Amino acid sequence: MHYTIFDTPVVRTLCRWFSVTTLRLLGWRLEGDFPRLQKYVLIGAPHTSNWDFPLTLMFCFAARARIYWMGKHTLFSGPFGPLMRWLGGVAVDRRQNNSLVEQMVAEFRQRDALVLAVPPEGTRGRVTEWKSGFYYIAQGAGVPIALAYLDYPSKRGGILALYQPDGDIAVDMPQIRAFYRDITGKHPRNQ
Repeated sequence: MHYTIFDTPVVRTLCRWFSVTTLRLLGWRLEGDFPRLQKYVLIGAPHTSNWDFPLTLMFCFAARARIYWMGKHTLFSGPFGPLMRWLGGVAVDRRQNNSLVEQMVAEFRQRDALVLAVPPEGTRGRVTEWKSGFYYIAQGAGVPIALAYLDYPSKRGGILALYQPDGDIAVDMPQIRAFYRDITGKHPRNQ
């Protein structure tokens, strides 16, 4: 993976200070501890707003979590592409039927430490089924899934649980989604 803002000590420290201060001023609070594991997939749900991204980054800085995140490929074109990669972004072209899962599993196997954030819905819009890529990445890499959330009505964010997939997606996916039953995104109609 590439060099990111999380690899820049002075900037990372300033971003942590800014994030803690901004979250406090906005009334948000961090609940639960981010896993102190070297490797895991972090899913964030519900993903209903563009505000999810800056809030998630602020929570990661506040918790001293170093992440990479997957985002729509169009975010990485033009003048903002280098910035998005420096913020930890990994471009995903959903039109391509490529081997993204295999590539991410290989990244996990090659590294001593990797936290990969994935929005399970794959979009901010309403979906009836979550994408399964995050599950297969975690299963293939043999790493747990950290269930992160932003609950807008209560202004809380953090980690709900750490879930180890057992290989039966028909059983695991409903159990994972059940953790989010009482969590409300910024735009509930998109959940």
